[in-house]
Amino acid sequence: AEQYSNTDLFFGNMAGSCGEMSKFCVLLGAFWLIFTGVGSWRVMLGGVLGLLGAGWLFSITGAGGLGSLAAYEHLLVGGFMFGIVFMATDPVSSPETNSGKWVYGVLIGVVTILVRAINPAYPEGTMLSILLLNAFAPTIDHFVVAANIKRRVRRQGGL
Repeated sequence: AEQYSNTDLFFGNMAGSCGEMSKFCVLLGAFWLIFTGVGSWRVMLGGVLGLLGAGWLFSITGAGGLGSLAAYEHLLVGGFMFGIVFMATDPVSSPETNSGKWVYGVLIGVVTILVRAINPAYPEGTMLSILLLNAFAPTIDHFVVAANIKRRVRRQGGL
């Protein structure tokens, strides 16, 4: 089997789905989306933190397959970075509340790792996790708003 370095993976210098795009160029796009206010840095950072946390948990448990990758390697293989920057930050289908964006991003990262590590027939998981969490975005916002209302009522001494 041919081996590729992390640098090859980062710059997209390999064929196939593992190195399907330049993560460097995706980061440039992320900075542009954040600078212009179009993309939510909370979704992006939450997704990366969720992916790294879940990837770390799977790597220390000795899970086989893609679960055995080091946590940071999950950022370098596949299309997660592209998905979390350009698809998950879509303002129409992602949560509107700031707390909801954090929850949404973290869950996308965690579900991506779950799909990658548990289901060997479906080695990517990014698109599935984004679509699944898009369906739950209004529910996430609902619970965030309900918690905010409950906190405000409690702060006012209850009504």
